[in-house]
Amino acid sequence: MKLDEAQKQVLRDAMLAAGRVIMDVRAAGGDHKFKGDGSPVTLADTRAEVILLKALSEAAPEITVVAEEAAEAGHIPKATRVFFLVDPLDGTKEFIRGGTDFTVNIGLIVDKNPVFGLIYVPATGAFYEGEAGQGAWRRQLDCAVVETCQPKEKTPISVRDADRENLMAVASRSHRAEETNAWLTAHNVKDTVSAGSSLKFCLLAEGKADVYPRHGPTMEWDTAAGHAILSAAGGRVETLDGKTFGYGKYDQTRPYLNPGFIAYGANIRKMF
Repeated sequence: MKLDEAQKQVLRDAMLAAGRVIMDVRAAGGDHKFKGDGSPVTLADTRAEVILLKALSEAAPEITVVAEEAAEAGHIPKATRVFFLVDPLDGTKEFIRGGTDFTVNIGLIVDKNPVFGLIYVPATGAFYEGEAGQGAWRRQLDCAVVETCQPKEKTPISVRDADRENLMAVASRSHRAEETNAWLTAHNVKDTVSAGSSLKFCLLAEGKADVYPRHGPTMEWDTAAGHAILSAAGGRVETLDGKTFGYGKYDQTRPYLNPGFIAYGANIRKMF
């Protein structure tokens, strides 16, 4: 299953539209509330998700969609062989704090593997895309009025070859677990850059960091788009014990909850 160019463009346009809504809500100073798991949600999350769901229903009505806010509201469709995972605003804490590390995310899953991903960073205009077998790219919005411009020509991105003596890890800005700090110490990783949301995957995909260990909880919609982009750029994601990191984990106590994982670039795993 592959999306054609027309379908992809519908999704790209929807990502930009969702980003505009997110920035408008921020400018208006919208309030936030907390979900059952203690994580924040804003009007930006819900409005952006409406835009993305509409676009997906137009571009690929036959494909199941699992979206964060709908799932939190109790609409949790069972995973099918082919399905989308949507996170309309990953990094809500960064959004609320006035930071820039929040993203809009769409990932396509086929046979439990992420095969296509889109990530848009509304605050900076960065737009990432990756597809299995086709590679990964970054585009950059560079105009004063987002409504009237499209991203510039795409620039290919890829992971870098790591230097064991100078590894750069990327870690969560808001959710770093003590286990992650212990892992970094145990593996003698001295240099760390903090980033929020799915941007951690993008830093690996661009060759700006080497490894991203995650011990705290994430959901499949948090990782699908970034995983797809990283894989297309030459990287990998595995569970902490080296097993396949798959998608469609519906039949468990909390549907679509991920295990801990390690994401990495070209030649990292053999070092540990």
